[in-house]
Amino acid sequence: MPSKVSCLYLLTVVCWASALWYLSISRPTSTYVGHMSLPIRKTVKTHKNITFTNIRTRPLNPHAFEFVINEPKKCESVTPFLVILISTTHKEFDARQAIRETWGDESTFADIRILTIFLLGRNTDAVLNQMVEQESQIFHDIVVENFIDSYHNLTLKTMMGMRWVATFCPKAQYIMKTDSDIFVNMDNLIYKLLKPTTKPRRRYFTGYVINGGPIRDMRSKWYMPRDLYPESKYPPFCSGTGYVFSADVAELIYKTSLHTRLLHLEDVYVGLCLRKLGIHPYQNSGFNHWKMAYSLCRYRRVITVHQISPEEMHRIWNDMSSKKHLRC
Repeated sequence: MPSKVSCLYLLTVVCWASALWYLSISRPTSTYVGHMSLPIRKTVKTHKNITFTNIRTRPLNPHAFEFVINEPKKCESVTPFLVILISTTHKEFDARQAIRETWGDESTFADIRILTIFLLGRNTDAVLNQMVEQESQIFHDIVVENFIDSYHNLTLKTMMGMRWVATFCPKAQYIMKTDSDIFVNMDNLIYKLLKPTTKPRRRYFTGYVINGGPIRDMRSKWYMPRDLYPESKYPPFCSGTGYVFSADVAELIYKTSLHTRLLHLEDVYVGLCLRKLGIHPYQNSGFNHWKMAYSLCRYRRVITVHQISPEEMHRIWNDMSSKKHLRC
């Protein structure tokens, strides 16, 4: 007989497919153009979250949002070596499931505790919110705050992840923030970069470091108005497709964000917070923020690859897992 979890999972998949079909034929796509959303009025009642001390001035960005879906006890029994924060959207169920079944599988390493958390805001469509709530009840790996989930609110989503780590999992050793279309070579990440047998690092931040400046062309996806950011250059920042940092940095960034003017470009904003903290990100060529054609030997040399579909994720993971005995 199939287990209860299997039945619930099958029901969730069917419901997701039905809901997405219904939305695609009956509801227009909504867009959001603001830089910061207001909380949705109807929210699930939650206990007050732990507050941070030693904030000496009035917050510029108070991050006045509540967790409407949370996993506050994930780190109570076991302290994870690595927490993976994955930015995702409501319709990306297939991507989340592919990650759960491949590189994001928490049971991959028997002797190393890995924790996978998917980050979302609230959708303007109640059907999608309900589907995510049902998914959360099955997998218990989703965290949601009540800001509007949109491209311009990606910074809020990342700050929510920093807040969650600092509040509910402060004893973790390392954190990775990435996206749902990224393939992660976990062997390289764990054993070649983080090295569990070595002393944990502090004030550590690494990824694909970008040294650039603001784009003033309003037609660009990365357009930055002068009134928001008047400087001609950004501080060094890591591509938001994937970066890794020591867990102590999560609370430092979150606290700093409360006093740093909000920018909609999430990776640039994290770079601004790092500059205030005096933390310089380390360049690591293993983090790729572009798509790369698959070959076994090529993917063995990297940590992340961008623009990977759920189908590709399964295929790459299965091929690499079954050919570990082969040499390049």
